Amino acid sequence: MNLLPFYSWNDALVMKKPLNAELVKVVGHISVSQRRQTLPDMPQHRFLFHTMLLVNRINIVTLFVTLMTFFSSGAFSSEIIYTRVPTDFIEDGKSISLEIIIYKPPGSGPFPTLMFNHGSTGTGANPAYFKTSYAATSLAFYFNKQGWLVAFPQRRGRGRSDGFYNEGLEPNRSGYSCTPEIAFRGMERALQELEEAVKYLKNRPDVDSSRMLIGGQSRGGILSISYAGIHPNHFIGAINFVGGWVGQRCVDMEAINTTTFARGASFRKPTLWLYGENDSTFELAHARKNFDAFADAGGKGLFLTFSLKTGVDGHRVVYNPESWRKAMDSFIQGLTTVSN
Repeated sequence: MNLLPFYSWNDALVMKKPLNAELVKVVGHISVSQRRQTLPDMPQHRFLFHTMLLVNRINIVTLFVTLMTFFSSGAFSSEIIYTRVPTDFIEDGKSISLEIIIYKPPGSGPFPTLMFNHGSTGTGANPAYFKTSYAATSLAFYFNKQGWLVAFPQRRGRGRSDGFYNEGLEPNRSGYSCTPEIAFRGMERALQELEEAVKYLKNRPDVDSSRMLIGGQSRGGILSISYAGIHPNHFIGAINFVGGWVGQRCVDMEAINTTTFARGASFRKPTLWLYGENDSTFELAHARKNFDAFADAGGKGLFLTFSLKTGVDGHRVVYNPESWRKAMDSFIQGLTTVSN
C-alpha cells in the first residue's frame, strides 16, 4: 500500500498524517492536485485526497465514515492551489504578501467564487497557532461540486502570510482584548487585508468577478458581513458561520459585535447566518440579537440554528456539512435566480 502525505487544517492545528491510498480508492476516484506557486518550502505532490477532520478524532474508521457520507453523490475532482499575493503593506521596510489557498473545480472558468475568511486562534494567547493555515475543506468541496471556486485568504501574520499578527491583541500580547477601541482597531486591520485579497481575486482569469460571494467562520463571519456593508457592490451575497469578534467573556461584546453587524446592513443583498446550539463562544441569544440589529438597520438575511451531535461544540457548524447542506442549496439557488 502506498502512503501519501495528508495535510489537514482547522482553526487550531495543522497536522500531517499518512493516508492510505487504497482506502480512498474504495470510496471514489478523487483527484486532487496541489500546485506550488511561490511557497519555496512547500513540496509539490499530487494527492488522491485532501480533507479536514476534527482534531483528536483522526483515525481510519472516522476517515472512512466521513468519506462515505460526504461523497456518496459521486466522484469529482478539485485542484488545490497555494499562492502568495503581493500587497501594498510595508512592515519594517519589507513588502508584505498574503497566502491564499484556492480550491478550484474542473475546467478553466471563469467560476463563481466564494472568498471564505478564517476566524481567530482561540484566546490569542498561543503564538504557535498564528502560523496555522486555514481551509474548511468540506465547505470547499461542497462549493466545488456546485461549480464554484473557493478561496481562503490568510490574513497578515496568519498561516504563511507575511507580517505581524495583531487582530486586537492586548498591548502585552497576552491574548485578545475586550476593550472596544483595541478590538475595532484589530477589525479595521483585518478589513484592509480582505481588501487586498478581493483585489487579487477579481483579477484572476478563472474568477467571475460578477458572481462573488463572501463568507467566513467566527471572526471571519463578522468580517464578511462588515466588509460587504462597506463594499456592497463587490458581492452577490454573504455567508456568516457563527460570526462574532469577541466572545462571552467580554462584557462589551454587544458594543463590539452587535454594533459591527448593524453597520453591515448597508449590504442589501441576501445573507445567510448559520449558528449552532451549545456554542461555547457565542450564545444563540447573542447571535440572534446581532441578526436582529442587522435586520432592523435594513439588512436582508436568513438566520438558522442547528443542533449538532451530542458533545459537539455549536461553534463548529461549518465543519458539519450534513447540517447546513440543504440550507446552502436553497441559498445558492436563490442567488442564481436573482442574478438571472
